[in-house]
Amino acid sequence: MSTLAPTGAPPAAGTSRGPGRRRRIALVPTVALLLGALYCLLPVAWVVIASTKSGSELFSTFTFWPGTGFAENLSDLGAYRDGVYWQWMGNSALYAGMGALLSTCVSAVSGYALATYRFRGREALFNVLLAGVLMPPVILAVPQYLLLAQADLTDSHLSVLLPQILSPYGVYLARIYAAAAVPADVVEAGRMDGAGEWRIFTRVALPMMLPGLVTVFLFQFVAIWNNFLLPYIMLSDDEKFPITLGLYTLLEQGASTPALYTLVITGAFLAVFPLVALFLVIQRFWSLDLLSGAVKS
Repeated sequence: MSTLAPTGAPPAAGTSRGPGRRRRIALVPTVALLLGALYCLLPVAWVVIASTKSGSELFSTFTFWPGTGFAENLSDLGAYRDGVYWQWMGNSALYAGMGALLSTCVSAVSGYALATYRFRGREALFNVLLAGVLMPPVILAVPQYLLLAQADLTDSHLSVLLPQILSPYGVYLARIYAAAAVPADVVEAGRMDGAGEWRIFTRVALPMMLPGLVTVFLFQFVAIWNNFLLPYIMLSDDEKFPITLGLYTLLEQGASTPALYTLVITGAFLAVFPLVALFLVIQRFWSLDLLSGAVKS
């Protein structure tokens, strides 16, 4: 026979002290996230607002007060050296788009092979890849320059593209995703049906790996688009510069010509748009692909 506890009895040790305490505890991570978002978005807000200011307004008005010179800044930026800024944007699109696409293809093949096939030295090779993930790019930049200089490829588009094709982090992600998304039974079923290894990869494994490969493409595109060190070492012709290096040269010239500061800020603001657009497009495709995969399964 059960007994009922008195209505006014205190809560047992270790139990919650009520909704008020739970709300206070839940408030802590919310405040931390808001502070982190503010820390990340404050520089972006400054660039957006500063791009609307003319040269005289940039240094004489309140930091977060919009200006009236955005249209003039756009016109001056497009007219600077016969539109070299748009050439820099085109170069960045070429380097990032082609480099990310080739890197994704290499990562897909390599990751699938490491996840599916059993061969001697596989784990050692994978550990080397993990070491490559931890390797700072600055360590590899000079050896890459020396190798490409021996092949007479420096100061060319290939000198920026070729080092970006192999991404240890992309291969690592592809390997992990292939191991989780491509069942061994499906691969064996394809072999029993007489399909070749390449056909199994392209027709069976690749569609299953597509959401992970979209992530690899996005990461690699952003990394190449924001890359500064490699083009800085490899290129000397400013007409082949990506947007990061082109804006750096404008910033250096702004030390003697302060009017160029507004062009640098406006150019930095416009350079964010391709990344935002790509993320929105790929996020939609990524979500649709994940949903379709869930329905098929």
